[in-house]
Amino acid sequence: MTLLRTAVTGVGSYLPKEVLTNQDLAKIVDTSDEWIFERTGIHERRRAAPDEAVSDLAVEAARNALAAAGRTAEDLDLIIVATTTPDLTFPATAAIVQRKLGAPMGIAFDIQAVCSGFVYALSVADGFIARGNAKCGLVIGAEEMTRLLDWSDRTTCVLFGDGAGAAVVEPALGEGTTADRGILSFALRCEGEKSDLLYVDGGVSTTGEVGKLRMQGHQVFRHAVVNISEAIEAAADKAGVDLKDIDWFVPHQANQRILKGVADRLSIDEARVVSTIAQHANTSAASIPLAMDVAIRDGRIKPGQLVLLEAMGGGLTWGACLLRL
Repeated sequence: MTLLRTAVTGVGSYLPKEVLTNQDLAKIVDTSDEWIFERTGIHERRRAAPDEAVSDLAVEAARNALAAAGRTAEDLDLIIVATTTPDLTFPATAAIVQRKLGAPMGIAFDIQAVCSGFVYALSVADGFIARGNAKCGLVIGAEEMTRLLDWSDRTTCVLFGDGAGAAVVEPALGEGTTADRGILSFALRCEGEKSDLLYVDGGVSTTGEVGKLRMQGHQVFRHAVVNISEAIEAAADKAGVDLKDIDWFVPHQANQRILKGVADRLSIDEARVVSTIAQHANTSAASIPLAMDVAIRDGRIKPGQLVLLEAMGGGLTWGACLLRL
């Protein structure tokens, strides 16, 4: 049986130039490198310049992904940006990215699922590509989370950073088996009753202000390990793949303890888990493509391998995606 799949044909990323270390944070809030690293696994993060919009980060990541795929902006007919920190209330950051890239008229829009945004965006792109409604798309996760931080709150300001990652997606013919190149399955979830565990206390129709990030960290951690594990198992089961046969796990980079907790719960060898949190911190929707790009460029992730992506964020949203590169 011939089946049209959505293949990831190129991945790219971009980080702002400014490095903000734990020692830097210790100068403005009561903390230390030891305190932060022990609890999170983070040593440093990047911060966008005051005149650097999230679309600027997205465009650089997009250019790198297009180059990796051997494509140009002229090839694009679909752009989806997953972001919690858009340039403007409207238009969509994707429309701004389209203009800055010089891409032709096509489909362009944003989605908002916070840290789960890239996985959600991939599922939406799959709906266009695998059904023949687009031929070359960009899925971008781009965030400037430092714009949302309360720098007097040491429990949250140490966790987040800025960055962008992008993936080019194109159609690929398969045989309907797990040997096919492309996206094999998704498992997406949201439990709105727990939205008060991780949120920003501002908005257009409520306070009229951007607001600051607020989080009940212990509760988020407790739900993260259980929920992410369930989604991983569901995505693998849907595709008919055993977890031991997956080559690489690329998780949302939220907290090293969460990564270890999920790996332990599912008996996953930590050597197969890509972790970039020490250098990037939590870049929300950007963290998965950032980590993928690092692991592809350093040779760990290779063409033809099975890769499982997973994330959890505000909403609470969470999900997993299984694909073969």
